[in-house]
Amino acid sequence: MSNTKVKLIECPRDAMQGIKTFIPTDEKVRYLQSLLGCGFDTLDFGSFVSPKAIPQMVDTAEVLSKLDLSRTKSKLLAIIANVRGAEDAVKHTEIDYLGFPFSISENFQMRNTHKTIAQSVETLQEIFNIADAANKEVVTYISMGFGNPYGDPWNVEIVGEWTEKLASMGARILSLSDTVGTSDPENIEYLFSNLIPKYPLIEFGAHLHTTPTKWHEKVDAAYKAGCRRFDGAVQGFGGCPMAKDELTGNMPTEKLLSYLTAQKAETNVNWMVFEAAYNKATELFGKYH
Repeated sequence: MSNTKVKLIECPRDAMQGIKTFIPTDEKVRYLQSLLGCGFDTLDFGSFVSPKAIPQMVDTAEVLSKLDLSRTKSKLLAIIANVRGAEDAVKHTEIDYLGFPFSISENFQMRNTHKTIAQSVETLQEIFNIADAANKEVVTYISMGFGNPYGDPWNVEIVGEWTEKLASMGARILSLSDTVGTSDPENIEYLFSNLIPKYPLIEFGAHLHTTPTKWHEKVDAAYKAGCRRFDGAVQGFGGCPMAKDELTGNMPTEKLLSYLTAQKAETNVNWMVFEAAYNKATELFGKYH
């Protein structure tokens, strides 16, 4: 019997974007290059958003031009927040995926993209059209997918309704995002075990933020409920700048790898190459954090 295949999406963009000191372009390139050799399915490497909003990512196009993609099978994903960003991103043939953060929390959508949910639905439809025309795929992140700290209405039925709506618009990859680390393993398990069988044409992913002690129960709940796509960041660097708890970071990739190895899942990640990238992360983030 063949091992269960799992897609790992490494998110250095998420790890770097909140750092105030500008990381020189060549240092970003060196770090990304080390990650490209690991065997990740996808690298969330940069974003085409307003430099006022995310100054760290202002050099995404330049970074891309300096990457050697000749020996990697990893696909590239860039985050965009509006139509202009999508138009900029699709000019680059090397990019496979456009990632759009779609929040089901009105408060968070306004904070993140300065648009209401209704406006964001229109934007997303335009982004689907732009991506289709350029032969790219869109990864739609359902941010605040597991609850939110702003008091907006949230329950698993609301997430289900949004999944139905996004599927009808043409979404093919939906990543449920635990934006500020508030998710409960029971909610994670319930959502994935209900949504995955109901929408067989959609690939569901988990973008989980976590404190150091909670990572295992979250990954375990998602994996056992059938999720086979996970986002992580080496050593858990990054996370949502709006998170109240400074211990809340991204899901550490090394923890994901150890869990999936124990489950005998197939990730295609080369541990030796990953170890070298892990050491580069220590060096880079130690310098700029």
